Amino acid sequence: MEIKDKLAEAIAAAATSAIESGALPEAALPKVELSVPPKKEMGDFATNFAMQGARAFHKNPRQIANEIVSRIELAELDHADIAGPGFINFYLKGDVLYDALAAAMAAGDEYGNLPKKDVPPIMVEYVSANPTGLLHVGHGRGAAMGSALVNLLRVAGYPVTSEYYINDAGNQIDHLAESVNARYLELLGKPCDFPEDGYKGADIIETARHIIDRDGDKYLAMDEKERVKIFKEIALKEKLQNLKDDLAAFHVTFDNWFSERTLHQGKVKEAVEELRKNGVIYEKDGALWFRTTDYGDDKDRVVVRDNGEPTYFAADIAYHRDKFERGFGTLINIWGADHHGYVCRVKASLKALGYNPDNLTILFLQMVSLYRGGELVKMSKRTGEAVTLEELMDDVGVDAARYFFEMRSLDSQLDFDLDLAKKESSENPVYYIQYAHARIASIRRQAKENGLEEKSDVKLTLLTDESEVELIKKIESYPEEIERAAKDYAPQRIARFAHETAGLFHSFYTKCRIIGVDKELAEARLALVIKAQQVIRHALGVLGVSAPEKM
Repeated sequence: MEIKDKLAEAIAAAATSAIESGALPEAALPKVELSVPPKKEMGDFATNFAMQGARAFHKNPRQIANEIVSRIELAELDHADIAGPGFINFYLKGDVLYDALAAAMAAGDEYGNLPKKDVPPIMVEYVSANPTGLLHVGHGRGAAMGSALVNLLRVAGYPVTSEYYINDAGNQIDHLAESVNARYLELLGKPCDFPEDGYKGADIIETARHIIDRDGDKYLAMDEKERVKIFKEIALKEKLQNLKDDLAAFHVTFDNWFSERTLHQGKVKEAVEELRKNGVIYEKDGALWFRTTDYGDDKDRVVVRDNGEPTYFAADIAYHRDKFERGFGTLINIWGADHHGYVCRVKASLKALGYNPDNLTILFLQMVSLYRGGELVKMSKRTGEAVTLEELMDDVGVDAARYFFEMRSLDSQLDFDLDLAKKESSENPVYYIQYAHARIASIRRQAKENGLEEKSDVKLTLLTDESEVELIKKIESYPEEIERAAKDYAPQRIARFAHETAGLFHSFYTKCRIIGVDKELAEARLALVIKAQQVIRHALGVLGVSAPEKM
C-alpha cells in the first residue's frame, strides 16, 4: 500500500479511537484529504481533516487535531505537528521514501507489474464494428481505451482475454454483398438499381474494383443470386482484413476473433431452448418472445421471428452464454452510448439463464468531436463521410491519437484538438511525456560520455531537494495507481499519472544538475531519473504509446 494511503487510514483510525473513547462525539468521519506541503520544512504530507470535521464533531479544529496527533499510529511516521487554525503536518521517518525508491530500483523493468491474481478469467470485448466499412474515429476511441484496459488489467495481475465479435451474419452482410454487386455492375457499364439499404462508401467501390482487377467480368454471366453469394464472401474477407490492418497499425490486437456465424450452428437454438425450459419464453403472433419485463425491461423482446429466423438479440444472448460457458468469470463490454437501452435486456437474459448479471460490466463510449483551427471537423476530405481512423493516424500519428483518446474517461464526451495533437511543445501532453523519456535517455548518454556509471548501490539519502523528493513519492505510488486504475477500469488514470510524472521530472531537470556535481550525488540523481524513465515507459506501454529514445 502507498504510504499516502497508509497515512490516510491511520488518521481515520485515530479519529475512530477518539470517538470510541468519548474524546470526540459520535459522527460520520469526513474524507481524509492529504496534500504535499509547498515547502519541505512543512512536512511530507498535510491534511485539513480537523477543519473539515469541525462541523461534524462540533469542536474547535485544533482540539480535533490534538486528538488525531496524540492517537495516530504509523510505523513510517516520525512525528506530526499542528499548524495555523488546525492543519496537521506529517513528517515521515528519514528512510521511508529512500527505502521505497531502493525497492523500486531493485524491481527493475518489472516495477509496475503486480503479482498474479487468483481470480476467474476476464473477457474484454471491444470495437466489434460491423465488417461493412471503414473504422471511424469513434471506433478508434473504443479501440484505444479497450486495448489500454486489457494492458492495464494484465499488468495489474488479472487473467484477461480480449475479443472482437465479428458481426458476419444477418442483413448487414447481405446489404454489403448487394452493394458490392451494384458497384461491380456500374463499373462494368451495366444497368443496375442500387439497393435501398446499401452501403454507399467509397470503400465499396474499391472492393468492386478489386474484384474486377483480379477476375475481370467473369461473374457477369452468373445468376445474380449466385454472384451476390460469392461477393458476400469476397467482401467480408476483404473488409475484415482491412479492419485487422487498421487496428494493428493502431497498436490493437485481439486474442480471439469470434464469428457470429458460429452461434447459428446450434448455440442460438440451445440458448432459446434453455430460456424456454426456464419458463420465460412464450409464443405470440407466430414469434417467440422473451419475457424481459419480468426483469425490469420496458417491454418483452422477440428472440425468434414469425419466419423462424432468430433476432440479433437471440444471437447476443447465445454469445454471452457462450462466454460464461468458456469459463470467463467477468465480462466487460465496451459499447457505444446509443446502446444504453440494451443493457437491461442482456442482463435479463443472463439472470434467466442462471448467471449473475453483475458479472457483466458495460462501459459506454461517448462521442468524439474533432476540431481543427477551432472549427468542428465533421466530414472526411477524402470521402465526404465520417473521418476514418486511418485518416486520423495519417494526420496526427498513432501515439497522439491513442493518448488523446485515453486522456478522458470513456463516459465523457471528447473534444479532440487536431492542431494540439501535432504540436511539438509542452502544450501537447503526449509530446510532453515522450520528451521526458527521450530527455532522460539523453542524460544517460551524456553521463556515459562523462564517465558516470549507472549504479544501483548509490547513496539515495543525498536526494533531499524538494523536486527530488516529489519525484520519489510519485515513483513510489505507481503500483498503487496501477491497482486502483485496474479496479476502476480507468486507463485514463495512467495517462494522467504519466503526464504528472513527466512534469515532476521536468521540474527536477530545471533545478538539479547531474553532470558536474559531486560524484555520489550525481550517481544518486542518475539512478533516480533512470527509475523515473522506467515508470514513464511502463505507463506509456500500458497506453500503447511508444517511448522514444530521441526526439
